[in-house]
Amino acid sequence: MRLPWVFFWGILLSCQLIDAQAPKKNTSSDIYQSIQKLNFLGSALYIAAHPDDENTRLISYLSNEVKAKTAYLSLTRGDGGQNLIGSELRELLGVLRTQELLAARRIDGGEQFFTRANDFGYSKHPNETLKIWNKEAVLSDVIWIIRNFKPDVIINRFDHRSPGSTHGHHTSSAMLSYEAFDLANNPNIYPDQLKSTDVWQPKRLFFNTSWWFYGSEDKFQKADKSKMIDLDVGVYYPLRGVSNNEIASLASSQHLCQGFGRLSTRGSENEYIELLKGDLPQNKSDIFDGINTTWSRVEGGEAVGKILYEIERNFDFTQPAKHLPQLIEGYKAILKLQDEHWKKIKKKELEDIIQAVCGLYLEATAEESNTYPGSTISINIEVLNRSNTDINLLAVSTGPDNRINKNIALKENKKELFQININVPSNKDYTSPYWLNNKGTTGMYTVKDQNLIGKPETPNAFEVNFEMEFNGFAINITKPVVYRYSKPDKGEIYQPFEILPEATASFKDKVIIFASSEPKEIPVTIKALKDNVKGELQLCFGKGWKVDQEIKSFEIGKKGDQRILNFILTPPANEDENYISPIVKVDGKEISKELIEISYDHIPKQSVLLPSETKVVRLDINKNGENIGYINGAGDEIPESLKQIGYKVEYIDPKTIQAGSLNKYDAIVVGIRAYNVVDELKFKQRYLLDYVKEGGNLIVQYNTAGRNGLDMDNLAPYPLSISRDRVTDESSNVDILAKSHALVNYPNRITQNDFNGWVQERGLYFPDQWSKEFTPILSMNDEGEASLNGSLLVAPYGKGNYIYTGLSFFRELPAGVTGAFRLFANMLSLKQESQK
Repeated sequence: MRLPWVFFWGILLSCQLIDAQAPKKNTSSDIYQSIQKLNFLGSALYIAAHPDDENTRLISYLSNEVKAKTAYLSLTRGDGGQNLIGSELRELLGVLRTQELLAARRIDGGEQFFTRANDFGYSKHPNETLKIWNKEAVLSDVIWIIRNFKPDVIINRFDHRSPGSTHGHHTSSAMLSYEAFDLANNPNIYPDQLKSTDVWQPKRLFFNTSWWFYGSEDKFQKADKSKMIDLDVGVYYPLRGVSNNEIASLASSQHLCQGFGRLSTRGSENEYIELLKGDLPQNKSDIFDGINTTWSRVEGGEAVGKILYEIERNFDFTQPAKHLPQLIEGYKAILKLQDEHWKKIKKKELEDIIQAVCGLYLEATAEESNTYPGSTISINIEVLNRSNTDINLLAVSTGPDNRINKNIALKENKKELFQININVPSNKDYTSPYWLNNKGTTGMYTVKDQNLIGKPETPNAFEVNFEMEFNGFAINITKPVVYRYSKPDKGEIYQPFEILPEATASFKDKVIIFASSEPKEIPVTIKALKDNVKGELQLCFGKGWKVDQEIKSFEIGKKGDQRILNFILTPPANEDENYISPIVKVDGKEISKELIEISYDHIPKQSVLLPSETKVVRLDINKNGENIGYINGAGDEIPESLKQIGYKVEYIDPKTIQAGSLNKYDAIVVGIRAYNVVDELKFKQRYLLDYVKEGGNLIVQYNTAGRNGLDMDNLAPYPLSISRDRVTDESSNVDILAKSHALVNYPNRITQNDFNGWVQERGLYFPDQWSKEFTPILSMNDEGEASLNGSLLVAPYGKGNYIYTGLSFFRELPAGVTGAFRLFANMLSLKQESQK
């Protein structure tokens, strides 16, 4: 029976999710395509600003149709965006989006690079972006990656000639690429890099344009296309049974935290790239036209090509192992090449092909998912030759001091199983995203090891070297140590093997608000990452704060178990902001990190070690009302923040909303982007407005306005138009327009000081048009721009009040911004004040 097409893609996607770290299982078609790529000596680098900016159609086309070595350079890891599938934000969101990009590259065949630039949030102009990023540092990273990857062709996603017309990060990525194109070949530019790499001059620089950049399809049709190349990227791959745009759709659908899951497409599809620098190809359907991409490109390469082209021409899909003798001869010829760049690349590609044609299975798996410095671990080794070729296992090693001689002749389809122990050095680095190991700035991550810059993730904790002999010729093959296990509902799962501390400590809340001078019990959770861990926990705190007992002992018997120690923390009498942090003392070590695990089916599990600390805030705040209803949107932590100041918050399932069901709430808050992501709300909006009419207080937080606006005709009780207006400077001046309005006077008096210390931005997607019933409360603007009055609007409706706000409370409250708490408390209290 033929499977339905959608069902087939569901199975394929499921396999991609579960097997994200599994060894690749190559079909004969896969091997043949690898040989085709082996025989193409050309490379392309696609450059943009964020995860999801990349054009997966073009990346897949270059990798799978052209056979070029292709990579995507995302200047940031997308740390400043939002998360549609979980609670990770900022650094943790960057880790999640990094892995989503890697998942996309596993599908479309590209590689992945990053700079140290931190996505600090939306930026209106590249001048602002490059100032916050540190232009010279990011430019040096782009040049470093170009010098190492050595692309013949660079393609920019955005136009360097249009500053201010789109996200400042977008234009900046193109400007930096445009500048780096020539500077990468200048030995006087960042000369320290040349200790580890060489200068490089790409041949061509393109801009991946489209009708969108021209404003309309009609304008694009009339545009001068004399310097453009038109590529049909909708090609069909018979060996795979899918088209390029189907692969691209599946790749871009890995960006799940951004809501990019989408249907696959088929058929002819054009991509346009405009030449910016270099010579225009005579053949406008080939971006590598005029560039030598054959083996003759490198000195001594013709001898290699003579062997490998013959294999490609006469490849045996039924018995690929018959090509092993030729492949070994090709490998020997590659070892003689003087061009170290292509020698390294093609040597690794050919090693993979040699393993694949023999069905050679090499695996090193740890018995546990993690261990700690100073421990000894057992690694299970599996070696299997699934062909009738002459292969011997000479030895396995994890370093020069840990080598085991085996000298085993691998018989066909008979696996060899044994163990090797690894003594983990006591000074072995922990496994965590390398760019988070040192404190960075708003715009830049700090990476002290130059050789790590550009890498998508931290190198494997341990690798095992297999010394193999093929037809009497020795080749070393390296495999990472991984952890393999199974779950009844998911089957076999692979994840990275990690080095973690013996124990970590964390707080439940990242911000703790003290609304009075009364002490609070502060629970600290200690997690054991080895058996029989014992030690002390010290709580560090700031001046003016007091704790009942600074140091407490603990003992935990089993790895993975947790213990909670409670400290009584007393705040100062006056308003104050400070931090508390735990230090775990075990076996003479002091551990000040907390362990955060990021686990989703579409990416490998990630362990992130961050400084363990919590912001403590002594806040003078008044509030009215008690029971708050909260309707979740795209995900935020505002309910937890409101609980901190004494509110009782109950989540409302939109499906349960009906006439009269909301009357028990003193106020109802609608989460960010709720009307964008919760379809049910469109049908329940009339009940929410009835709640206001009968005396309720409804607070609606920001929603995004698409090209056709928000698809609702009753978002508010009166006409209200959402725009894309925003104020990105979190320190910009704020004027209080409605100085006598209850919203800025009751029960807390709001002043200019309440807008100090805001983070990332003031707000976004402000309304730009509203009816006379609304009162604008605040005015604000970014430097050089007109004032915007739509950040906070209030309208009485019936007996109650309707409030719409684009202020970024979803960032400010979890960050413990005191003024934001006071203003939000006033919004929640407005109903009670209006009835006085």
